[in-house]
Amino acid sequence: MTAREKPARCLMVQGTSSHAGKSVLVAALCRILRDDGVRVAPFKAWNMSLNSGVSAEGGEMGRAQVLQAQAAGLEPQTRMNPILLKPTSGRGSQVVLEGRPAGYLEAGERGALWEKLLPTALRALRSLRRDFEVVIMEGAGSPAEINLAERDIANMRMAMAADAPVILVGDIDRGGVFASLVGTLELLPWRERRAVAGLVINRFRGDVGLLEDGLRYLERRTGKQVLGVVPFVRDLGLDEEDTVNLDVLPDSAPPAPGEGLLDVAVVRLPHISNATDFEPLSHEEGVALRYVSSSARLDSPDAVILPGSKTTASDLAWLRESGLAARVKRLAESGVPVLGICGGYQMLGERLEDPEGVESAPGEVPGLGLLPLVTVLTGEKSTHLVRARALKEIPVLGLDRESPPISGYEIHMGRSSFAGDPPLLIVERDGAEARVEEGAMHESLPVFGCYLHGLFENPCVREGFIRALWERRGVITREAASGEAPEWWVVREERLDRLARVARASLRMEEIYRLLDMEGG
Repeated sequence: MTAREKPARCLMVQGTSSHAGKSVLVAALCRILRDDGVRVAPFKAWNMSLNSGVSAEGGEMGRAQVLQAQAAGLEPQTRMNPILLKPTSGRGSQVVLEGRPAGYLEAGERGALWEKLLPTALRALRSLRRDFEVVIMEGAGSPAEINLAERDIANMRMAMAADAPVILVGDIDRGGVFASLVGTLELLPWRERRAVAGLVINRFRGDVGLLEDGLRYLERRTGKQVLGVVPFVRDLGLDEEDTVNLDVLPDSAPPAPGEGLLDVAVVRLPHISNATDFEPLSHEEGVALRYVSSSARLDSPDAVILPGSKTTASDLAWLRESGLAARVKRLAESGVPVLGICGGYQMLGERLEDPEGVESAPGEVPGLGLLPLVTVLTGEKSTHLVRARALKEIPVLGLDRESPPISGYEIHMGRSSFAGDPPLLIVERDGAEARVEEGAMHESLPVFGCYLHGLFENPCVREGFIRALWERRGVITREAASGEAPEWWVVREERLDRLARVARASLRMEEIYRLLDMEGG
């Protein structure tokens, strides 16, 4: 086998815990290597997430790997994340293999499933190693979860299969970083501990010089080199982890009246999915985006958004029990714009039918009745990259027939029938021409819904939505409506470049290149 025929060299990033910053560090390394002219790809064998995206071939995958693919200068591919588990209510998790639904994993079945999934993960990794020079692998959770060690295919088993040196990351912002790094290594079997080639301390605030004694102790105690201390990066605005942890979406009060901000409230459903849909709004000047899970916290915002949900019927029941359903209806009837995306769109309708028991026992549940819409859940899942255009004026989004086409992606189970003229037409699916009617809107109330995730990544939608909210307040001219909002992928590019600069300055890149048997750094 010649040097060119050799499989790609692999490097794996693991963490002492979930949310240690593995996903962002993988993205940073992918961008650094890409900038250095290396053909690099990301890989995560499996993750558990309600935060997903769609690949170029129309398959579902973890949102973090979509971001990492962009960092590497690639279109996302499902082989970068061949196994995705999407937690559901009372049924464990939906299993997505190589981008397609493959049934449900009930609670307690995980141990028996791992060996069946291992070949899928290894096949995807081999495929990437054939096509690239370097694969940066990401672990899941911690490799030291000893109760899961025998059936863990996300961490050390993958590292061993790829002969990949491991970088172990600890989050100092949470506290206890030295104990977590030392403790993780102590719990690993000798062979796995030997695979750890270096340590990284993440999210440090302050003068790195204050850590010098601790870093020297860490190297003496573990025998592992510290490869860098990455600072806490403010306002990074990137998807930091695969799982949307509700703890990082705390309930927020509305902005004070004198702050001059638009108050956009996203209902924090128990099984909220794709919360990243609203990230572009959170970075718009003059917009206060917040999450709420009680009627009292909702108050009287400028707009309400019902996000996606993995278990729409269950979250709809919660919406009623919490009092939010009645409050949202009253707000809509008083003229406050209400938007529903995917599962939130389904909730706005007249009823939700589940004849096959896709989410729960077969039957139907009433919706909020804000749209003349009926949704029937089916076992078939629709996952597509799409482009669409407005068929009519959509005041709540500031769109009309003259607006530019918008892009987004579908990830949903079920079909919705709207008793009216649809506001959108999908003109392209997965690169092929299409003509699919999409979305629904109320004929007199400012209520709109559709299945398209990524809606606010379109500048014309962000600008139109914000402009419509200001005009409702009686403010006609705002900078946000100037037509100069950038494409969101461009914003992500700038942030990935910023992340790469910070990481390159903070990491011992020459050592990382040495671990890859390459020159550089």
